[in-house]
Amino acid sequence: MEEVLLISRFITRSLILLSLWFLCFPPGVVCDTGNVSTSSNSSSKPKVINIGALFTLNSVLGEAAKPAIQAAVDDVNSDPTILNGVQLKLLISDTNCSGFIGTMEALQLMESDVVAAIGPQSSGIAHVISHVVNELHVPLLSFGATDPTLSSMQYPYFLRTTPSDHFQMYAIADIVDYYGWREVIAIFVDDDYGRSGISVLGDALAKKRAKISYKAAFSPGDTESKINDLLVEVNLMESRVYVVHVNPDTGLNIFSVAKALNMMGSGYVWIATDWLPSYLDSKDAVDSNTMNILQGVIALRHYTPDTDLKKSFMSKWNTLKYKGSAGHAGFNSYALYAYDSVWLAAHALDGFLNEGGNLSFSYDPKLHDTNGSMLHLASLRVFNGGEQLLQTLLRMNFTGVSGQIQFDPDKHLVHPAYDVLNIVGTGTRRIGYWSNYSHLSVVPPESLYTKPPNISTGSQHLYSVIWPGDTTSTPRGWVFPNNGQPLRIAVPNRVGYKEFASKDKSPQGVRGYCIDVFEAAISLLPYAVPHTYMLYGDGKRNPSYNELVSRVAQNVYDAAVGDITIVTNRTKIVDFTQPYMESGLVVVAPVKEAKSNPWAFLKPFTAEMWLVTAMFFLFVGAVVWILEHRINSEFRGPPRRQLITICWFSFSTMFFSHRENTVSTLGRMVLIIWLFVVLIINSSYTASLTSILTVQQLTSGIQGIDSLISSTEPIGIQDGSFALNYLVDELNIAQSRIVKLKNPEAYLRALKLGPKKGGVAAIVDELPYVELFLSNTNCLYRIVGPEFTKSGWGFAFQRDSPLAVDMSTAILQLSENGDLQKIHNKWLTHSDCSSQVNQVDENQLSLNSFWGLFLICGIACVLALTIFCCRVFTQYRRFSPEDEESEIETIEPSRSSRRSIRSTSFKQIIDFVDKKEEEIKEMLKRKNSNSNKQQTSIHSFSDGQASSPS
Repeated sequence: MEEVLLISRFITRSLILLSLWFLCFPPGVVCDTGNVSTSSNSSSKPKVINIGALFTLNSVLGEAAKPAIQAAVDDVNSDPTILNGVQLKLLISDTNCSGFIGTMEALQLMESDVVAAIGPQSSGIAHVISHVVNELHVPLLSFGATDPTLSSMQYPYFLRTTPSDHFQMYAIADIVDYYGWREVIAIFVDDDYGRSGISVLGDALAKKRAKISYKAAFSPGDTESKINDLLVEVNLMESRVYVVHVNPDTGLNIFSVAKALNMMGSGYVWIATDWLPSYLDSKDAVDSNTMNILQGVIALRHYTPDTDLKKSFMSKWNTLKYKGSAGHAGFNSYALYAYDSVWLAAHALDGFLNEGGNLSFSYDPKLHDTNGSMLHLASLRVFNGGEQLLQTLLRMNFTGVSGQIQFDPDKHLVHPAYDVLNIVGTGTRRIGYWSNYSHLSVVPPESLYTKPPNISTGSQHLYSVIWPGDTTSTPRGWVFPNNGQPLRIAVPNRVGYKEFASKDKSPQGVRGYCIDVFEAAISLLPYAVPHTYMLYGDGKRNPSYNELVSRVAQNVYDAAVGDITIVTNRTKIVDFTQPYMESGLVVVAPVKEAKSNPWAFLKPFTAEMWLVTAMFFLFVGAVVWILEHRINSEFRGPPRRQLITICWFSFSTMFFSHRENTVSTLGRMVLIIWLFVVLIINSSYTASLTSILTVQQLTSGIQGIDSLISSTEPIGIQDGSFALNYLVDELNIAQSRIVKLKNPEAYLRALKLGPKKGGVAAIVDELPYVELFLSNTNCLYRIVGPEFTKSGWGFAFQRDSPLAVDMSTAILQLSENGDLQKIHNKWLTHSDCSSQVNQVDENQLSLNSFWGLFLICGIACVLALTIFCCRVFTQYRRFSPEDEESEIETIEPSRSSRRSIRSTSFKQIIDFVDKKEEEIKEMLKRKNSNSNKQQTSIHSFSDGQASSPS
């Protein structure tokens, strides 16, 4: 039986290829272009125009399309506003779901000189027929062929009047991304329709950082037994998200078999393309058994706005005379697109005729029968106005029962949109919409077209879903493969630092800090994870961790657990969990106790701090002297005495032992602020000096990584560590200087020998290893310099493994509840001595710590001097030079002969400032008294003259 079936298929395919060969390349004219001969044509407007229809009548889509197309032709012919009395004549051909029969029917239909063809519904048949219409220049308006590849320039006369599967697959990718799934399994029919759609789905998922983990294809005629074998195979895989892209006539078999295999229960996700709603909508009432096997399925259906035209058409559907049965049966969204396809052709023909288009046909010499062929190719004629009609079709813009009919530059309908449905109970419930404009939303797409597009993650919304198993909790979307194979986990077989991970004789086979962290994290997962540990390395030397991570990426292992540092080149090939241990490279070097220094008392402050402090002592002393000099006798005297007073007063405030009293208000204000500054400086100096003299100071010839880079001494690293690549590639240290050490004992020997005896000057390693090493060295070695890299340890999984995300969450829980620290305390201990060398320079107090105090003190001094100068300037203006000269002549007659009375020099100002405050006040008092006497004498003289006789 199978041999007969194979022979039948071979003959069918051969006939298809033979017919296409004679159609496109007849013998004798393969390279001959020829001239098209034009038949006699009438220039007058025809009374009847033939249009064809090609689809499978006995199918879910065909049963909906046939009455819709016939009703549309009747509506066009009865509408006086279109075609001006020209009647459309519909010629229907049944393709019978066969590419070969479809081709033959198309050739016979073209013999009737049709100017346009409606259909087909099958993408596979559309591929074949498109070659026919390309040759004869007849536009093909398909209401059901959704294969995305049909939009290519290879098929210029193919025009799709329904949304392409390109958009449907991007809608599915958005749904997958919305729920956070990263892998899906595609179940599809193995033909042009199925393959092309799933290919686009893979591209759409890749943009969301997801993928199709397995493509499960089956032939359209496969039995339930073969489908059963296929689903059994996919059920053994990790992903539990299935996308079903099949034909509506046979698609339910998938769910029937899945139900029998218990694959429609909790934890499974089924997403069906528009074929499933098309099937359900075409039935008046779906039987309960069918609905039971579809519970929880998510499906997409073409979205058509609820316009008045659609409501009117829906009301007429139940009574259409072309239907085989009364009622709602047979209707689905493809009926709307088929109806609009006829109106699209009518509008285009109306425009074509109004523009002066001529419905004429001509013979092509390339199409002729040879050697007694019975194909009648010579009867086929080329539509001369095909190109003009095609361009008219592409320019059409009107509102049909399915919505707006308008094409974009890629020949797609504008505003493609879908309903997102959830099958529950005895029907479906809409949980949202998808449109190419705004993607997932819970409001109708047409209400969003007037707003700016927003496809950000936060703007995507769907209502709640009832999933298979009657649960509202979003399925995880994956499980561990049910193929009997536990998770293969590689563990580095270390030579040293076995506290982190090492071989063990227990049934588990390994032990250590990293193993305990992994086991604690995996116990927090809400599902079981069967796993087995596999040692990596020969146990004679530490394995290469880069090679270990590469083995995980190459699927040799499923994961790697151990002290694996998260570095850039490793994150490119695997996924790491959240770090469970902080790490970074540090330098370890021998140290010795620092010798006592006779100049240790200078160490608390930096040189800059000492200099600024000394300057402020002198500055504040000078300011106080200026403020007190005129009124305080303790700040007066010969210049030498006054200079000594300034210095003594300044530095005696350091110990609060100044004996001079301040009298002026400004001087007291400055002194109070300065004494506060001195108090802070003294306290800080005392504390720092105490620390320097009492705490043990350790020194090392290596100060950190910078001194190692500049030197030429050998550097030790742990064998297998990433430190080798970092030192050589990033820090440009010569590889000849690097010495690989296997274990802590090798560390000790190399450091004791030193660089001059074949050892190393310092060791560069990660902080967790160093802390464990230092705990057993009696504080002979310490960390010098800061940690110069920042990283962490994590568990490595294969790329896009969902387990990496769940394990990261579990590690965070361990950290929050304190279990991670308990495991750390169990395995790792630290010495009592400090692990890092004390740096004296780091303990020195710099100007940065005190500049605020100095700023406040400086502002107070400047403000006091400003007030003092203003007072002196005011007094000097009241005290005129003439009065000053007269007073000076009275007090010091010997000096008056050497100066001019009216000259005012800088020395005079200095002399005025140098006077005591009491003398200035007395001089101003006498000046005021003399002025009063002079005014009294002037008034008396004036009165005497007024009273004498003239």
